[in-house]
Amino acid sequence: MKLAIVTAYPPSKVTLNEYAYHLVKQFRQKQEVTELILLTDKTEGEKDLEFTKAGCKITVKECWSFNSYKNIISVTRAINQTKPDSVLFNLQFMKFGDKKVAAALGLMLPLVCRLKKIPNVVLLHNILEEVDLGSAGFTSNKFMQKIYGFIGATLTKLILRADTVAVTMQKYVAILEAKYGAKNVKLIPHGTFEIPQEPDYNLPKGPLQIMTFGKFGTYKKVEGMIEAVEMVRKSTGLDLEVVIAGTDNPNVPGYLEGVKAQYKHVPQVRFTGYVEEEDVPVIFNESAVVVFPYTSTTGSSGVLHQAGSYGKAVVMPDLGDLALLVQDEGYRGEFFEPTNVESLALAIENLVTNEAHRLTIAKANYKAATAHPMSQIAEMYIETFKQIIDRKRVVNPLIDNKTQEAIL
Repeated sequence: MKLAIVTAYPPSKVTLNEYAYHLVKQFRQKQEVTELILLTDKTEGEKDLEFTKAGCKITVKECWSFNSYKNIISVTRAINQTKPDSVLFNLQFMKFGDKKVAAALGLMLPLVCRLKKIPNVVLLHNILEEVDLGSAGFTSNKFMQKIYGFIGATLTKLILRADTVAVTMQKYVAILEAKYGAKNVKLIPHGTFEIPQEPDYNLPKGPLQIMTFGKFGTYKKVEGMIEAVEMVRKSTGLDLEVVIAGTDNPNVPGYLEGVKAQYKHVPQVRFTGYVEEEDVPVIFNESAVVVFPYTSTTGSSGVLHQAGSYGKAVVMPDLGDLALLVQDEGYRGEFFEPTNVESLALAIENLVTNEAHRLTIAKANYKAATAHPMSQIAEMYIETFKQIIDRKRVVNPLIDNKTQEAIL
């Protein structure tokens, strides 16, 4: 199969680029995939294709830009030029831009593939029905939220014109089927990027590192975490370091610089900036606890899967999709009330003062993470493409045999 993936890709800073990297890493090793065509956003640096294991040919075509109105034309042209057998879209609603028209035009691409009779799957990481628009940085205006809701419903209907829409949580399947009458939605779990050998769960000497990872400023805010750690220091006397790993959310430029200035009087608060792929294991392995200082959620958490793969205990808000992941996939953590600093401090204290409890949660999370490695997720997508071709064969027995053979 000659598989095209429409996605952001490292060194891109557009959302979901890291997820694409790990998908590509697995797809290229699958026997069914003869060539990968990456239809990516334009970046200044070269794409990260330095893989250690042998795999299929990878062709990169940088054919779209964030917030460009021409993406639907340029990506369609790239598809025409490369002639893939199948196309996978790695999407969320603001993938092609944070301007409404640019975002909407990009999200029409699965429909274009459907009209061109190219088997296609959309991996949809979030649905607007489950996004708190105010907390996520879209708008707090009630009237505008209704407008966004209407736009979101319209875009969802467009996305559902794909052959198959894959979502990462069973709740999303239920919502799309109930609200839109969708018959082409299936659950494919988020998956875990890397599955290292089971760690020994020992921590490095020095201060216990309380780490958070992501893009901050909208629904991920770190002020409460810094204040909570200060409280734990005072109540326990423990040597604790706050590690804030990541960058500003694009919607809130300058957020972390503002936090640095506000809390410059607080000792042992470290801002790492953007974390390169090869440095991710170090950040996680050195951490005692991984904190999710979220006020809402926008989908299945890649950071939770990463924390699990490195055998880390986590502190999570008791809300939305994170709570569902614990229920559905077996992750465990200490929970706190969102926006409640005292509750967050107590959750952190429960882990840093009770080694046996921390280890129990860490081991449970490693077990949950290993249940869905990315190699398995890639296999599920290949199987999904095969099912699409089988359906098309039933509908149109005269479908090109050469295409059938290429995919199957």
